This record gives sequence, C-alpha cells and structure tokens, in this order.
Amino acid sequence: MILVTGATGNIGSALLKELHARGAGPLRGLTRDASRAAFPDGVEAVEGDFGDPASLKSALEGVRSLFLVSRRGPDADVIDAARRAGVEHVVLVSSITAETHPHLGPAGENLAVERLLKDSGMAWTILRPTQFTSNTLMWAASVRDHGTVRVPYADTALPAIHPADIASVARVALTEPGHHGRTYALTGPEPVSPRRQVEDLAAVLGRDVHFEEISRREAHAQMATVLGAEAADAVLDLTGGDVNDALLAVRDTVSQVTGVPGRSFKQWVTENAAAFR
Repeated sequence: MILVTGATGNIGSALLKELHARGAGPLRGLTRDASRAAFPDGVEAVEGDFGDPASLKSALEGVRSLFLVSRRGPDADVIDAARRAGVEHVVLVSSITAETHPHLGPAGENLAVERLLKDSGMAWTILRPTQFTSNTLMWAASVRDHGTVRVPYADTALPAIHPADIASVARVALTEPGHHGRTYALTGPEPVSPRRQVEDLAAVLGRDVHFEEISRREAHAQMATVLGAEAADAVLDLTGGDVNDALLAVRDTVSQVTGVPGRSFKQWVTENAAAFR
C-alpha cells in the first residue's frame, strides 16, 4: 500500500495519476474531504488532517510507503505516527533552500523535518525542489482582470520546476530500488526569468500581457499582508534579493532519475492557460 498525502495538490494529484497509470498499488490518497476528491478509479480516498495526527491512524493502516510534504502540520507527530503504523519508506518533499539558504527560517524548518525523518528508523528519500512553475498562478487574477503582471527582480532567471516532474521523481523513488537514503535536488530544465515567463504566457494566451517591474519595497508591502513580513522577506530573497550560484544552477536530476527530460515552463503554461483567461 502506498499512501499519497496532499493527494489533491499539484504534486500529489500528478503522483497518483502516474502511480495508477503504471499499475503501482494498492494506492490510497489522503484528503481533508474524500467526497470532493476526484481520484483515478481504484484509488482509495481517505480523510485526514495533518493538524490532527491522530486522524491519520486509519489512513496509515497497512501502508508500507508514504509520500509526505513537509511542514503541513506537526511533522514530528506525523512521522512518529507513520513509524508506529509500520511504514517502511517515506519520500519527503523538502526544499532546495535547505541546501542553498539554510540560514533562512523556512529552510531551517525543512532541515529539521529532514533530520526527524532520518532519525526515525524508516527508510527515506528526500526531494529538494526549487521554485515551482505553478507559483505563477498568483498572477492569474491580475492577468485576467488587467492583462498585467507586476513583480520585482524581472531578469533573475531561476530554473523553476513543473510539479509533475517532482511527482515523476517521487513515483520512481516509491516504486523502484536504489533510492533509499538519497537526497535529490530538483530543478526545471532551464532558467526562466519573470520577464520571460510573461512572454511565454502572452504567447500561449495569444494576447498582450503587460510586464512591470516593481521595487522590493512595493512587493514586500503587498506580500506581507498575506504572508507576514518575515515570510515575505524570505520569498523576495529567494526570487532575486539573495540568490546564489547554487539556487541558479540547473540540475539534471529529473532526467537522471526518470529517464525523461524535465518539462519546460512553457509546457506548464500551456497546460494551465485556462487559469489566466
């Protein structure tokens, strides 16, 4: 039994589809509301909430492999619940910032979860993805309503990763030998700046999308109302204010692990164009 947590999210939903298509299983998807889950036929939908690790007991029953996204609840309790349930292998989604920016608060939290898993006695595989292509969904309302994207650091090019590529690496780690005790840094196949992302978006939509570079101060004021000041600072550091060679580097891990080249940003936009129309 493989349990996929966050099964309705960008990574989890793609992972369930891949596992199902490849005949892996039995499969179980964890969601807060099983009645609203649209899983592939044969995937068992179970309810649970990371905020209440006790609610995961039935979901973990009989599970041998677990896909887990970090920092969605009290990780120590979740990992302990998995260990007590007899889970043998956990594939954990952490962040590349654990390597590139360990001094930042969120990166330190991810490192702490990684250590918890390594000390648990269960076999582990850690995935450290960079910025997601799907982060550009935060532009959707502005593109739909005003045809405009306003962001700082217009020409800082990061190798953003398609969430489905994270899912593909997770699928291999969950179902094939040779991945226990491995930590994988994951990126997309090329660096893409915000300016270039907007150009790709406009091309896919078939209409003009105006790009405006704004200051860090203005961006921080907007983000802080939603994320809080500290988190806004961290996001801005990682998108241009404090980038380093390790964060900018393109890794070929996706193709090395899966045997398939990583998906481009333009492919993600093509698949998700409806959100911007």
